Amino acid sequence: MADRILSLEDVKVRFRTLDGVVEAVKGVSLHVEAGETLAIVGESGSGKSQLMMAVMGLLAGNGEAEGVADYRGTNLIGLSKTKLNTIRGRKITMIFQEPMTSLDPLFTVGSQIVEPIIRHQKVGAAVAKDRAIEMLRLVRIPDPERRMASYPHELSGGERQRVMIAMALANDPDLLIADEPTTALDVTIQAEILELMAGLQRRLGMGMVFITHDLNIIKRIAGRVCVMRRGEIVEEGEMADIFARPRHPYTKALLEAEPTGRKAPPPANAPKILDGTDMRVTFKIGGGFLAGPPILLKAVDRVSLTLRRGQTIGIVGESGSGKSTLARALLRLIPSEGAITFDGRNIAGLGRNAMRPLRRQLQIVLQDPFGSLSPRMTAGHIVTEGLLVHEPSITSRQRDARAAQALEEVQLDAALRNRYPHEFSGGQRQRIAIARAIILKPKVVVLDEPTSALDRQVQKQIVELLRGLQAHNDLSYLFISHDLAVVRAMADHILVMKDGRLVEQGSPDEVMDHPREDYTRRLMAAAFAA
Repeated sequence: MADRILSLEDVKVRFRTLDGVVEAVKGVSLHVEAGETLAIVGESGSGKSQLMMAVMGLLAGNGEAEGVADYRGTNLIGLSKTKLNTIRGRKITMIFQEPMTSLDPLFTVGSQIVEPIIRHQKVGAAVAKDRAIEMLRLVRIPDPERRMASYPHELSGGERQRVMIAMALANDPDLLIADEPTTALDVTIQAEILELMAGLQRRLGMGMVFITHDLNIIKRIAGRVCVMRRGEIVEEGEMADIFARPRHPYTKALLEAEPTGRKAPPPANAPKILDGTDMRVTFKIGGGFLAGPPILLKAVDRVSLTLRRGQTIGIVGESGSGKSTLARALLRLIPSEGAITFDGRNIAGLGRNAMRPLRRQLQIVLQDPFGSLSPRMTAGHIVTEGLLVHEPSITSRQRDARAAQALEEVQLDAALRNRYPHEFSGGQRQRIAIARAIILKPKVVVLDEPTSALDRQVQKQIVELLRGLQAHNDLSYLFISHDLAVVRAMADHILVMKDGRLVEQGSPDEVMDHPREDYTRRLMAAAFAA
């Protein structure tokens, strides 16, 4: 018989809220063997993460679990914190979607890897440091001895996730639980992390539970799949069978949730709305009396683009390629060099006060709506915040009516406008962020990774919403994303950036199906690998 690491029997998770008891997990049974990867797939709210949080004893204070989570003869559910701490972090470890929320910004990454080694292996600081360096080398962090002294903010997203993997594996666990570990990463880094995790699993012989909302990811890493919906497993089987012969309608819906459709380009004679010529953005890093001259980083290096009315330009490339920096420079949110023309007017030299009236016409929607929406404001107040600046003469009743209209435009019930951000799902929060931009009737909207943290089904809905809003309001979009399937569905022209430079551009068919540059070919291979 295979070496069974974890066996769940009729596990239930519930949360007590002001609105009553919420049943998050409704009697789930599954098992994990040594050396295998079990994928748990489902949309947000399906219970997949809460199931594993119950196993780890990490539920929120208003949560409770029952059932059996058998780890080698010990039921983890109901186990005391003292006994749990001898297992979690040592025998069972977990990595999360966003490492910046898991890594302490006040401590070096080296000290954060060393701490669990000392705690669980009862070794000295020197031995633990050597082990930490070994683990950073194992996860392919370059110059690990130097990186031990780095703080989380000094690392890229991919490097931070590698640090989390190193920390999780430092004590040679039996089981690794990976909760959406690649969602926020660009496609090439995502491919590298998946390859790294699969290789480490084979090398170390551990079991792995891989939680994701993206069925395409599990093709590269999982052997067996459990599909969860509304707190229950609706389908289970081998990965190849799930993809080839899905039985449950929900599984079929997940497989068909890829954004579809194509956007037609605007007429060739459509007027230019935003034009950037020879754009350059340089950041100074370090320097000082004792540190010597600063390092000059060319974040955007002589990039030009022209956005026409009704057009969507997709900007793609790896993290650090300059995508977001270019967009912020075009909106005059950061200093830059080069010419910028908006709606026929040169705005490159305008000061803050001169730019202020133009801000309503140049809007931005960010990747993480939870981080960009004030938790102290209701949805209605968030949506109308810009009206206080740009239309201060209207009454509160008029603002409220405009909020209701904007929320209905993004297909949210206007009756929800008195709720706070934490009371909405991720997709609903993103709709609120879009409504906040749309209410000002802008001409240009920068969409900076607006769907990357969303489920495939919600992504599809947001893509359709954005295309509909664009057609109805004659909007022009700069659409920044590492998800090339979404870019194909949204954009009629694509720019490919690398190291601050524009390496290729053209229609989606030209760039995605017939790339000319080696870098673009690697990007497409990483994005669309089976």
